[in-house]
Amino acid sequence: MNNDHVVLVADCDHPDIDIEKRVLADVCRELPWLNCRSEDEVIAQCADAEGLIIMYAPLTRRVMQHLKRCKIIARYGVGVDTIDLRAAAELGIVASNVPDYGTEEVSDHALAMMLCLTRKIAQANAYVKQGQWDFRLMQPIFRHQVQTIGIIGIGRIGSAMARKVRALGMRVLAFDPYITDPARAPEGVTLVSLETLLRESDVVSVHCPLNDETRNLLDEARLGLMKPTAYLVNTARGNIVNEVALEKMLAEKRLAGAALDVLASEPGRVDHPLFKYDNFLCSPHMAWHSSESAQELKRKAAEEVRRVLRGEAPWYQVNKF
Repeated sequence: MNNDHVVLVADCDHPDIDIEKRVLADVCRELPWLNCRSEDEVIAQCADAEGLIIMYAPLTRRVMQHLKRCKIIARYGVGVDTIDLRAAAELGIVASNVPDYGTEEVSDHALAMMLCLTRKIAQANAYVKQGQWDFRLMQPIFRHQVQTIGIIGIGRIGSAMARKVRALGMRVLAFDPYITDPARAPEGVTLVSLETLLRESDVVSVHCPLNDETRNLLDEARLGLMKPTAYLVNTARGNIVNEVALEKMLAEKRLAGAALDVLASEPGRVDHPLFKYDNFLCSPHMAWHSSESAQELKRKAAEEVRRVLRGEAPWYQVNKF
């Protein structure tokens, strides 16, 4: 077994990389753990890499043109918006993600955010702690069985979310440009246009990837289609929702509330304009996390690198060539 391959962790915010070291022990003697955040840092420190595991490091065409020996880039996570997929394919570099490690966690988190909004849990908690024990302060609250949820992106996570909200008795609409055949929709899910989804939904939950088609997808015009009694939940990527437009909607009371696990720029500043609204909830990009999912993520990213360097077919390649 050749354990002389050069594999690097370009950046990672985990407490250790012990799992990765164990998985890759038979293909690389060492596994350097770097902290590359800029293009120049990746170029300077990763030029000899045959395998690269990344989290936030930018893998642009310029960067990859300097990675002459690289065969595989594996990203911790589902999103691959930090990798120029076309350039990677043209350069013969496999780009992979880990699409299935946090499906239940993210959909659970989206459900929890939705319930916190629709049942007004956070507001009720704040009132009670201020000495105001009065359910009327939270009115109106509507029964879930008479409400409609619209899910944008009905892949693994969106489908899991649909399954969970159906248990509440909600009507489920979905928009996904890659799924147009109603027979391919999950059970109990009705495919509709984005405009119909936004107009008819009492809750809109975002579960699509960030790409050129979805960047700024929910701008002021589209958010303006939503009911003033509706809620927005986003556990996907921050740049899908236009935060300036969302702030305007909340300021003008044209939305009942919103909950985001992701922001356009992270970490969120304490003076972020959205943070002043009591009907706005935010968590620190943690929807994916559980003790189990964190370990699965690390193992699967490392296993993908190991497969490619051993001459085996990748399981999670996202840039077919």
